[in-house]
Amino acid sequence: MKISTYVASILWLICSLSTAQENKNQGNKNLPLEQLTGYSQTYYFSPGCKERADKIAAFIENAVSYFRKEIAFTPKTTLFILAPQHWEQYARFPVYGMPHNLDYYRLAVASEDNPFWKSFLPSLEQLPPALVERIQNAYRQTDGSYSMQPFFDLLALHEMGHSYHAQAGLKMHRKWLSELFVNIMLHSFVAEKQPELLPALETFPEMVIGAGSSEYRYTSLVDFENNYDDAGKGMTSKNYGWYQSNFHHAAKQIYNAGGSRVVKELWLALKEHQQEMKDNELVDMLRKEVHPSVADVYLKWNQKQ
Repeated sequence: MKISTYVASILWLICSLSTAQENKNQGNKNLPLEQLTGYSQTYYFSPGCKERADKIAAFIENAVSYFRKEIAFTPKTTLFILAPQHWEQYARFPVYGMPHNLDYYRLAVASEDNPFWKSFLPSLEQLPPALVERIQNAYRQTDGSYSMQPFFDLLALHEMGHSYHAQAGLKMHRKWLSELFVNIMLHSFVAEKQPELLPALETFPEMVIGAGSSEYRYTSLVDFENNYDDAGKGMTSKNYGWYQSNFHHAAKQIYNAGGSRVVKELWLALKEHQQEMKDNELVDMLRKEVHPSVADVYLKWNQKQ
């Protein structure tokens, strides 16, 4: 009888705690988002996430100022920095933590660490010691754990890059070129204006690439074109992240080869060439009018897989 009473008490306590947590989460979900003011762009954030919102907004505003001078254009966007309980309501992509551009005006990023980000961390034993040291320096926390947040926070600019080219009327021609373009924007800005962030930006892609591609169903640019709109479904979120890591790494190589001028040259070329182009025509245009390193992304893609 005493055992039964004890068990019943424990079950009651568990149920009470679960109900309290559920009510708390529901209450947080119903809280309205808060807004930052005094910026060129619009920023909404989940209650309790102001520190993250301030940091991301400062980064974005610095980039807006930089690109206003480089390409003489600034889009109008609304960025949502969301806690898990607000993700479903405001974001479109089902996986929490996947940064995305909803409609070329609204952008969604996560405000906190999450399983999706952690899923990219491979076993460090399989990586070269030099890369392991870079991972530790870029992402290891004071408690010894690892967080990819320093990298993913920067992707707000990647997503805003899609608003740049869409609102300015650029013709991107290919899905892979669209993603490469916004990564070139991101890398160029960080390298030129906030180089202290380069370790966070560069190490994650190299870590993902260094872990290999054997677990991914899709690896070619043709696969990327055909499955881009199915990302997160037919193409898993991690598979899509592998592609993005390759585009990030390519953007680094392009910047190192051609410098900051590549962004402007690519911007002007994509604004001018509104006609449909075959692969060979597109690659030839990129090589002649932008920089050979941009064309090489297409020409040399399969050599590295």
